[in-house]
Amino acid sequence: QLHFVESGGGLVQPGGSLRLTCTASGFTLDDYAVGWFRQAPGKGRDEVSCINYIHGNSVGKKDYADSVKGRFTISRDNTKNTVSLQMDSLTPEEAAGYYCGAIRRAAACVATDVNYWGQGIQITVSS
Repeated sequence: QLHFVESGGGLVQPGGSLRLTCTASGFTLDDYAVGWFRQAPGKGRDEVSCINYIHGNSVGKKDYADSVKGRFTISRDNTKNTVSLQMDSLTPEEAAGYYCGAIRRAAACVATDVNYWGQGIQITVSS
């Protein structure tokens, strides 16, 4: 049985940090590009960050939306079958539902190509 679950969300003050983790079971994330997306009420689901799948000697290319470069860091833990997103210096405008999506053997994270979605987790940034 396949499961893909986000954890680590919640309430944080402006300027604070959160670490989101996506945990897979029933399939191996090494074979998937994994992206973090966010969706605010009434808006579309936008890519925040993506880590490429592991192939050859690649450790996984990482991409970030311009708005989060230098503040967010995506990483894999192959032993735990997880992908995490460290988010620093959060702003109230970044409050949204955050979703992880896995795309098999992909070089980029496109929402319409996602094979597996997590259920989503809410981030609230407020004082």
